[in-house]
Amino acid sequence: MGQPEQQRGIIQITGSDRLSFLQNLITNETSAMGLHYAALLNPQGKYIADFFVLVRQNDILVDVAKVLQSALASRLTMYRLRADVKIEMIECDVSCGLGLIPETAFMDPRSTALGWRMYGTTSSGFIDWQALRVEHIIPETGIELGPDKFLLEMDFERLNGINFQKGCYVGQEIVARMKHKTVLRKGLKQIKILGSATPGSPILANGKPAGVIYTQHNGRALAYLRFDRVTSQMTAEDAIINL
Repeated sequence: MGQPEQQRGIIQITGSDRLSFLQNLITNETSAMGLHYAALLNPQGKYIADFFVLVRQNDILVDVAKVLQSALASRLTMYRLRADVKIEMIECDVSCGLGLIPETAFMDPRSTALGWRMYGTTSSGFIDWQALRVEHIIPETGIELGPDKFLLEMDFERLNGINFQKGCYVGQEIVARMKHKTVLRKGLKQIKILGSATPGSPILANGKPAGVIYTQHNGRALAYLRFDRVTSQMTAEDAIINL
């Protein structure tokens, strides 16, 4: 077993309206028992937070990056209005692992390559999350995922983070329009890199900004690219980049 790549915070939601309350806010269908991946958007359809949602018999646990826990809890409370829900931050350990899944664990809903997650236990060990994320093109909170991003550009459909059949949620109209009426001109891709560059550094193609480089591992990296400016060879700081 090992720890998540980032320290996690848990928000517990209880009350008779907990399922409908969350359903009306987030990007994925979470009415079924088990672990789901979803996000909360602003009304303009841009990212606020991504998280795992564990639906249990008597409550819902929201597993979010610790740096976003307080802000997300406040945002959810703002939307509570008259719903019969209680929202509070609680202490709960999160463990992750690859291989055989323990009886009380849940497979990572983003990709089977990311193994499983388990709640309420402590663990030790090492998982090379950076290598896994680059290999399988998995964006991370606060690195590739930030407040200026649209979920479809960050491949959330492939990561099972959006349900296009569910009802309305905050930002849903923008997401639906991008899905059905727009050809994406920007997005998250895996690239090859010779050398290294500071995460967040601009990628240049023919002297023009063509994207931003993020997580790097063993000659490959995750980058947010402008597709119309991609060329066969680009640069980021002193590194050479190509697809």
